[in-house]
Amino acid sequence: MIGAGPYGLSVAAHLRAAQVPVRVFGEVMGSWRHAMATGMFLKSTPNAVDLSVPEPGGRLADFLRVHGEPELTVRTPIPCEVFVRYGQWFQKRYVGEVEPARVVAVERAAGSAFAVCLDDGQHLEARSVVVATGLNHLAHIPPQLRRLAPEGPGVGALVSHTSHHTDLSRYAGRRVAVVGGGQSALESAALLHESGAETRVLARERSLLWGTVPDEHRPWPLRIVRPGSPLGNGWILAGVCRAPGVVRRLPPAARLLLFRRALRPSGGWWLRDRVEGIVPVTTSCRIVRAEAAGATVRLEVAGPGHTTESLVVDHVLAATGYRLDLGSLSFLTPEILRELRIVPGSRAPWLSAGFESSVPGLYFVGSLSAPMFGPMLRFVAGTEFAAGRVARDLVRGAAAR
Repeated sequence: MIGAGPYGLSVAAHLRAAQVPVRVFGEVMGSWRHAMATGMFLKSTPNAVDLSVPEPGGRLADFLRVHGEPELTVRTPIPCEVFVRYGQWFQKRYVGEVEPARVVAVERAAGSAFAVCLDDGQHLEARSVVVATGLNHLAHIPPQLRRLAPEGPGVGALVSHTSHHTDLSRYAGRRVAVVGGGQSALESAALLHESGAETRVLARERSLLWGTVPDEHRPWPLRIVRPGSPLGNGWILAGVCRAPGVVRRLPPAARLLLFRRALRPSGGWWLRDRVEGIVPVTTSCRIVRAEAAGATVRLEVAGPGHTTESLVVDHVLAATGYRLDLGSLSFLTPEILRELRIVPGSRAPWLSAGFESSVPGLYFVGSLSAPMFGPMLRFVAGTEFAAGRVARDLVRGAAAR
């Protein structure tokens, strides 16, 4: 198992429960600990962030009850640090040892096995490998912004990605342009402003979208017209969440349309009061030129009606999302990458109903599986479906041998 985030821990818990030997490599909840700024909250509601284990007692609510912490409702934003502690508790209770070594290469070995090389010099053989690396290595910064940092983007460069940060207070007193219009952009902008930075949001969307305040007691007519789901209300979202296996059987073009359009960039309902009317936001705009000018950046921003504006800032924070690209997984050898069948129109792997790729024994879960199974697999809510499917497939494979 490569990765020890929500998907890696959930798959490992299912395999351990089925008495399938598994070794897990990575840092427990690593991305959630190192790629989320202090003070951030989860956008999802408490009923959509449970990790998966095939026995009762492993939900977020169980963790809170065991530790005597207050119950969370749909109107309680979940602090990221609470979710991290939940993941660590889940690992100790249901997974056991997680090895901190980093996987640096996965190669073909004799027969149907893989040779796995670790950064501490270890070499081991495995019949199956599950890739659960989340969004690691997949951060996307547009080329015109990336050129601002020839030696690489980061917290000390002129441009960085939101995933580079654990503490945004370092920009107090500085001018920061946040590029993007989704949750990551808007929450980062709020944290920057509250830390004393002069912040401005540049979004290509015509207007910002905000989530609606959840209602636990919606009348039944509304529940029929707009059924609920872990991703929000509406028939499309409810459908892709209740039947990811059906999504996989749709034509590739329809699957990609769902993946790209089912969820538009938006901010959590609880964030709106910290941004609207407080942080300057320019919508319907795009950056047409970005140039380094000493220790500052000059941005040329095109707006509606052929208008342009020049903006000088000290730092550009790219909240520009992630690109699913197998080529970004440096531990996969060129030989394996050549053998991997991809989803037409993307750089994500084609997967069987059990999440196995076209390379027998190589599985992918989490965001890289979303173009096959739908947008729920981009979120923690997809762990139960993925973990159950992968575990059943691997158990059947072990029995066949």
